[in-house]
Amino acid sequence: MLGLSPRAPFSVGRRAPTASLEARVLLLLAALLPACAGPGDDTADPLAGLVLVQEDPSDAPFRDLSAEWMERFDLGDVAFEAPFRSSQGLGPAYIRSSCASCHADDARGPGMVTKMVVLDDPEAESELLPWGNTERPYVAGGATTPLVRPDDPRVEISTRAPPAVFGRGYLEAIDEAEVRALASSQAEAGRVSGRVNEVVCNFEANDESLFPTCSTGATVMGRFGLKARVPTLDGFAADAYQGDMSITSPMRPDELANPDGLLDDDRAGVDIDLETVNVTGDYMRLLDIPPREPLEEEGAALFADLGCADCHTPSLRTRADWPVPQLAGIDAPIYSDLLLHDMGEGFSDGLSDGGALPSEWRTSPLIGLRHLRYYLHDGRADSVDAAIVAHGGAGSEALFSADLYAHASPADRETLLRYVESL
Repeated sequence: MLGLSPRAPFSVGRRAPTASLEARVLLLLAALLPACAGPGDDTADPLAGLVLVQEDPSDAPFRDLSAEWMERFDLGDVAFEAPFRSSQGLGPAYIRSSCASCHADDARGPGMVTKMVVLDDPEAESELLPWGNTERPYVAGGATTPLVRPDDPRVEISTRAPPAVFGRGYLEAIDEAEVRALASSQAEAGRVSGRVNEVVCNFEANDESLFPTCSTGATVMGRFGLKARVPTLDGFAADAYQGDMSITSPMRPDELANPDGLLDDDRAGVDIDLETVNVTGDYMRLLDIPPREPLEEEGAALFADLGCADCHTPSLRTRADWPVPQLAGIDAPIYSDLLLHDMGEGFSDGLSDGGALPSEWRTSPLIGLRHLRYYLHDGRADSVDAAIVAHGGAGSEALFSADLYAHASPADRETLLRYVESL
């Protein structure tokens, strides 16, 4: 794997296996029962007024994880939910104060990110947006000046929806050779022409990770982010800590440039350790795809016939040597080719990411689509039908597929929508 190297397995201190969901519920009920009965009332229903919280399908780990992996998941779950404060390194300028505040319930929202760009005038962009293209509207750690859109009509804004994080371990485990072979077969077929985002690794190597890592300056295959600009999940975590919260780590040790010129915040030096980054990455790796009902064969056939499967490839093979046994050597049902595709000017936001051009986007994995609140990279579509229609803009590689959908019978469109909405 170009620029990537797997690390030797780690071991963590053993503890008693994490209690099952059922055991935790029973313990909680045992603790609450005395408070449920009325004073001196031995006949009161001990469960009256209680609401039993069921398992969250979008926050469930793989089944049958070892005690070590379950511990990593639990530690990462806490890190993912934890809000940061100034004293813990939040700021100087930031978007949200925790991972979960952008990726609520491990799905999209509510943390839309605002991007800014000055089109066709690079000199004006460097003058108007000296701190970059991302709006960071909140300040902490001694900062007083947020990074917001300048009051200038030349600055255009767009939004990016935070991707879901469940099932992302499947994406990381996909064999790179599978993705590159798919790009070649698409080029030969000539209907779509996806390409790998060859990104330059821009974080420090993670010497404590069991998983593939990369060194600063190495060229590697991007997988994560809306334009596939990040190669690994620990890199994705470190990028989000720094870019969204201004929380520095050994992988991303520098504070972001800011108008107040602050080189540090209320927590001197690097804000979090590498272990925090790694357990956050492991949490995302170990989140399973929410359980699906059996998919309709007729819908699957239409999905292929209308060209949807050309890019939203139903499954790709993972590496046989992947460290998480549940992900090793399987057909991962991700419904993506992990490749960049030109979606036309209607999808362009004027910004490049890594090697991705403004109108290029990585094929969105349709993992857990039924749990999402809105669709497409900027959330513009409020239904699957609207998202498919939007694929048909001028210059879009998916124009042919959107056209087939538009000319399909109402019954076939209904069958396709029912299929996609069940993923």
